[in-house]
Amino acid sequence: MKSATPKVLHTLCGRSLVGHVVAASRELSPEHLVVVVGHAREQVSAHLAEIDAEVRTAVQHEQNGTGHAVRMGLEELSDSGVVLDGTVIVVCGDTPLLTGETLERLAAAHSADGNAVTVLTAEVPDATGYGRIVRDGATGAVTAIVEHKDATDAQRAIREINSGVFAFDAQLLTDALGKVRTDNSQGEEYLTDVLGILREAGHRVGASVAADHREIVGINNRVQLAEARRLLNDRLLERAMLSGVTVVDPATTWIDVTVTFEPDALVHPGTQLLGATHLAAQAEVGPHARLTDTTVGRGAVAAFTVAEGAEIGAGASVGPYAYLRPGTRLGAKAKAGTYVEMKNATIGEGTKVPHLSYVGDATIGEYTNIGAASVFVNYDGVNKHHTTIGSHCRTGADNMLVAPVTIGDGAYTAAGSVITKDVPPGSLAVARGQQRNIEGWVARKRPGSAAAQAAEAARREDDGQP
Repeated sequence: MKSATPKVLHTLCGRSLVGHVVAASRELSPEHLVVVVGHAREQVSAHLAEIDAEVRTAVQHEQNGTGHAVRMGLEELSDSGVVLDGTVIVVCGDTPLLTGETLERLAAAHSADGNAVTVLTAEVPDATGYGRIVRDGATGAVTAIVEHKDATDAQRAIREINSGVFAFDAQLLTDALGKVRTDNSQGEEYLTDVLGILREAGHRVGASVAADHREIVGINNRVQLAEARRLLNDRLLERAMLSGVTVVDPATTWIDVTVTFEPDALVHPGTQLLGATHLAAQAEVGPHARLTDTTVGRGAVAAFTVAEGAEIGAGASVGPYAYLRPGTRLGAKAKAGTYVEMKNATIGEGTKVPHLSYVGDATIGEYTNIGAASVFVNYDGVNKHHTTIGSHCRTGADNMLVAPVTIGDGAYTAAGSVITKDVPPGSLAVARGQQRNIEGWVARKRPGSAAAQAAEAARREDDGQP
């Protein structure tokens, strides 16, 4: 990956690579879930603790192959007193497209066929780099898995590949791992050798073919990461559209796995929906919106908007070119208009902040109008302070509201005011200097200028002179 970030911690569609695999594995409701960690294990273990507190980790101090890794995972369980029994399913930490449904089919086939081991396979257009599935020509049974570097030319022509995902009988797996040798091109313990060991011992080896070969794609570089992101995003959008969401242009719409929708939501082109974002019925988002952990209420509209950790009420209007920062809560039918930024602000029903304003650390009541170019001055250089404005208020354009300050219900403030004191309900606050006009200033200070000539012409016209 050519990155300081461990491969399995690279993300797509809102989860790390290993996070996707853990989520898919959890769909089987396993009794134990163990992740084997090696490279950058401190970072990986810390991440696992954040996303799934029940995951156990086993350390592979030396990377001696897949068989060795599985052996470390089983030893982590047995050393803690777990009696290994039943079915062990092994998955790879860099296969984010693998689904719980496919794993469930693998487990079901393994149980139904009474296999010692069942391998998940797939038919792929290009098998380069993958282990090949070698079958008995007469029965079709799996006889071996041959790694690409160890395969003959005839074996490399096989397009059925090993996904790296297996279902094992736990006790047979434990015994076979002790017999795995390292006499191969890599000098490692191959998990795939277990199949041959169990087959030679007379046990049944089977296979379950994935319905979509793309599910088993592993990630080894940024190109493959981007390809997987596109595939997963398409899958998520298809699911949303089939559930009743209109996505105008899927090619330019990106969503995370944790995004939820209600039927009849509408998503315009160039939109990113991230984190725990939720769109209610008839919500309309985009074009060119980026919403993170944001709830959009029924019938609300958010166009050309960036929002993080915000709540947009039913029928509310946001944008164009608005920025809702964490803690912003817009009430029903409220408005955050063009070039408006809000942070930690509660905006009441029907209240409008139409344009060119900053509202930070504030509570505004219902059906209030905030004039253009208003700034809630909330920071004194050390602490943040709160502004409270009541219901049915009208603040003038170009107001500076210096917190902490309260404006009572039904109050007005004059345009151009700097409000530093509380305004009682129903009052008009005027906080600006008196206007003074200095006659003849342009003629004296800018003689001969275009402004002076225009002023002289206007004076003559007013005096009725030619």
